[in-house]
Amino acid sequence: MEKLLISSCLLGISSRYDGKSKAVFSESEIVTLTEKYELVPFCPEIYGGLPTPRVPSEIIGDKVIMKDGTDVTENYNKGAAEALYLCRLLGITKALLKERSPSCGVGKIYNGSFDGTLTDGNGVTAELLLRAGIEVFCESDIDKLIG
Repeated sequence: MEKLLISSCLLGISSRYDGKSKAVFSESEIVTLTEKYELVPFCPEIYGGLPTPRVPSEIIGDKVIMKDGTDVTENYNKGAAEALYLCRLLGITKALLKERSPSCGVGKIYNGSFDGTLTDGNGVTAELLLRAGIEVFCESDIDKLIG
């Protein structure tokens, strides 16, 4: 069965910055995903060494900065590298990641002003996986994976 890297928060695991999950899929969507894929839950921010909960972060230029001004770029880069390592180790070619996240966002991320404004771009992990040839989807794309 094909493996799918998936943001752990999307499966109901409390791994987000606010200590919560973001389970957005219906039970039937999860069942269909598990019929097609072996799900591999992963949170790059945790693997990068950040605690849960943690101060929210956004990408500002080429850095990832917490709302309190702390530079956590190294943590995000480490978490992204761990995600890529896991994909290569397990032969994973697809990832389903959390929208708008500074790690996992695909296509749109928060703009660094911490006011909820979006801008074009990818999170650190999403970008690294895409550059490595991994197909990256966000939760709005689930139909592409289960359709």
